[in-house]
Amino acid sequence: MSDAGVRARFTTFEESTREEWAEIMRHIPATQAMAAYNVVEQLRLLASDHGGFPVSRLEHSLQTATRAEEDGRDEEYVLCALLHDIGDTLAPFNHPTIGAGLLKPFVSEAHHWMVEHHGIFQGYYFWHHIGLDRDTRDRYRDSPYYDLTDEFCAKYDQTAFDPDYVSAPLEHFEPLIRRFLVPKGYEAAYGAFDAASPTG
Repeated sequence: MSDAGVRARFTTFEESTREEWAEIMRHIPATQAMAAYNVVEQLRLLASDHGGFPVSRLEHSLQTATRAEEDGRDEEYVLCALLHDIGDTLAPFNHPTIGAGLLKPFVSEAHHWMVEHHGIFQGYYFWHHIGLDRDTRDRYRDSPYYDLTDEFCAKYDQTAFDPDYVSAPLEHFEPLIRRFLVPKGYEAAYGAFDAASPTG
């Protein structure tokens, strides 16, 4: 939903000019606001799949984030808890890299590492049931973020499959997503995407 303003005229990057790139860069904050909106939409899509688990993929994400929030974790950590599995239905075999890539510009190195590696650490709890080595996480023993990731999986991720747990709804976390992912001054752009959506 970029504005209709001036567009570049090049057909290859080799032909592009400094002025054209200045115009393109002017659009980046609005594009990032759109990305933040799309994050919420992607989370909503997770409600349509349970993958055989006791709860939907959305409920697992909400439950993980709610448990972290109720435990007093800071907002950045809660955001990571919410988005750690956002790639489940986009890249089932490599989903941690989706969440980690999305979060990297906005969170600390420690939290990025935690999201990027949580799949291997989560494997400790079930990989032995599917013929994999549950101790694969041990190859990261020397990482300064090993304990952080181990704790995330132990306390919040692997425990978040309880159908009777009452999670905060997605709407509760939407302001958090906006605070981290929408550039300052572009909240109205996010609101425009939301207003135009059939679910907004």
